Amino acid sequence: MTTISLPKILTFAAALALSGCAKSYLVLLEDHDGTTGKVIFSGAGSETVVEQAGFGAALDNSKTVFKVEQEKINKDFGRALASEPVLPEIFLLYFETGGTKLTAESAALIPKIIETAGKHPAADISVIGHTDTVGDAGKNEKLANERAVQVSKLFDAGKMDVKEVAVTSHGEKNLLIKTGDETSEPRNRRVEVTIR
Repeated sequence: MTTISLPKILTFAAALALSGCAKSYLVLLEDHDGTTGKVIFSGAGSETVVEQAGFGAALDNSKTVFKVEQEKINKDFGRALASEPVLPEIFLLYFETGGTKLTAESAALIPKIIETAGKHPAADISVIGHTDTVGDAGKNEKLANERAVQVSKLFDAGKMDVKEVAVTSHGEKNLLIKTGDETSEPRNRRVEVTIR
């Protein structure tokens, strides 16, 4: 039985030419968000636990856990690591009240967002506009769309490899911070950009 708790693991079977046998092991890696899960595997009355990034264990029920140097990880798992897809990234851009002007902090994020989109081959980008609950719901739907359209113009298919940019307006629905009607909440005046 093998129990896996959200870790990033790699398993490798190395053929030992001289002995004619194979030595298999796994190594636990830090996940993309910086966390490390753990791997518990058992068989034939023994159990092995690996719960520290950069450590591995032989799959021969020896219960031995050992440090795996980065050079060995690169050698044994380089092709697998290189084939990992680029993970989606999400950015929140916030707006001044009542219009399409970005806050200064959000405007400063624009270069990073463009750089990130450039790292994704054939980027699939979702741009969703939101408002707070101040004002008429219909007008807020329109304002959220204007915000999303404005942000979508950052992703010029002539300058970067963009497959699709989907623009949606949620208006005052799907609030990030739940509020009552007619409530000014800066974190609800946003555009969510997801780059895949």
